[in-house]
Amino acid sequence: MAANDGGTDGSMPVADDLIVVSNRQPYTHSYEHDDEGERRITVNRPAGGLTAGLDPVMQETDGTWVAWGDGEADADVTDENDEVRMPPETGAYILRRIWLSEEEVEGYYYGYSNRVLWPLCHGGTMKAEYVERYWQRYQQVNDRFADAIAASASNDPLVWFQDYHFALAPRMVRDALEDPFVMHFWHITWPGWDTFRACPQGEQLLEGLLGNDLLGFHVERYSENFLDCVDRALDDAFIDEDGHRINYDGHTTTVRAFPLGIDAGSIRESSEAADPSTEADLRSVYDIGSETTMIVGVDRLDYTKGIVERLEALERLWETEPDYRGTVTYVQKASESRSLIPDYQDLQRDVRESIERINDRFGTDDWEPVVYIADFVPQEELCALYRYSDVMLVSAVRDGMNLVAKEYVAAQVDDDGVLILSDQAGAHEELGEHALTINPYDTESFADAIVRALTMDPGERRNRMAALREQVESHDLYAWMDEVFATARDLREQRDHDGG
Repeated sequence: MAANDGGTDGSMPVADDLIVVSNRQPYTHSYEHDDEGERRITVNRPAGGLTAGLDPVMQETDGTWVAWGDGEADADVTDENDEVRMPPETGAYILRRIWLSEEEVEGYYYGYSNRVLWPLCHGGTMKAEYVERYWQRYQQVNDRFADAIAASASNDPLVWFQDYHFALAPRMVRDALEDPFVMHFWHITWPGWDTFRACPQGEQLLEGLLGNDLLGFHVERYSENFLDCVDRALDDAFIDEDGHRINYDGHTTTVRAFPLGIDAGSIRESSEAADPSTEADLRSVYDIGSETTMIVGVDRLDYTKGIVERLEALERLWETEPDYRGTVTYVQKASESRSLIPDYQDLQRDVRESIERINDRFGTDDWEPVVYIADFVPQEELCALYRYSDVMLVSAVRDGMNLVAKEYVAAQVDDDGVLILSDQAGAHEELGEHALTINPYDTESFADAIVRALTMDPGERRNRMAALREQVESHDLYAWMDEVFATARDLREQRDHDGG
């Protein structure tokens, strides 16, 4: 395996023939006007998460990143091959942009990706809309990405797909190139067979994913679900359960669990930069008294996050524990998402109606039970909100991982917060021992867990949070990438040793 001397954190080599493939691009270009009214092009940089974490990796490799070009000025800065070197200061790697029409975006992204695969993988079979044009567009766009990858590839490339937008493309790339090493990380849950079998295109999805040499999921349960689905759907597949390998159509796919981490160091530094005046400013902005206990929730507005169920538990808390009226405020930071999809429009309405009901029922002239934040919050302010909140509620009804739970833990530099965590989130496998576990549908027990968090002994708080922080910091984003690349390196070397 070709490699540079550098690595994700300096600890291990990274392939210099790397092609990363994602729906979201790391940089976008847009227009803005200066004080004289002159229009100029600006660059929007990765704000955080996996995209920001992968960017320095790509800068080490002189590789290629293939993604949907959705910025208004993207086309003006790309060359005849739809490529531009990024970042602008160094031009360290190639960003190759795929242009999608409105019809393709509607069918591939809003359609099959988010109205079929998203609900299917999260157990919402009743929400899945198996519309033929969605499937056709998904196939077409996967084929276009595969063509772009083939055009960008050198000999023996390492191609790394991100997420559920590209279930078909790995097989297409394998058919197009002579000897690629193809790997894929599936960032959401993988359902059990009884759920997956409802998908009319299930066999094609599995065959596409079995074009990978390495297929990663967040937790072992999702890997086992995938193996079971292949075993039941594809008669010609041979399953090595002990080795987590699948042989199909003359090719072997290794399936592994790689729990995704966060950039814990960055979160910690932003949190440490906050001081008491920052807390005072936060409380002033959101009109929360200095002696009021703060509970926080930070979510994308998605029906998988259990926001309505969380509000029901809080309503039960204030209903049955009147001493917490006026003394406990819940802050909900929510980001609208996929608002063109009716299910998401319904959720946004339900959340706002629930908050209005609670505030009308319990609020006073001096106290608002639920503070709702819809505006963008920069990382520094978000980390301060994490740090100075006494309790974090993560009540997902189904979630592949839930990185917000880990962000809250990383920001708890005073070790005095309590994490309440749904047993339906992938993060529960790592954090459940020292968090307070809830079933998001059990409103009574959920409310009881909030009371327990609010009344927990300070020493127990510190011990629990210190253990959580050690887990999150030792299994951060860079440890995750090191493990993925190390596994790929070993498999690639074994393949080369065995003669392909």
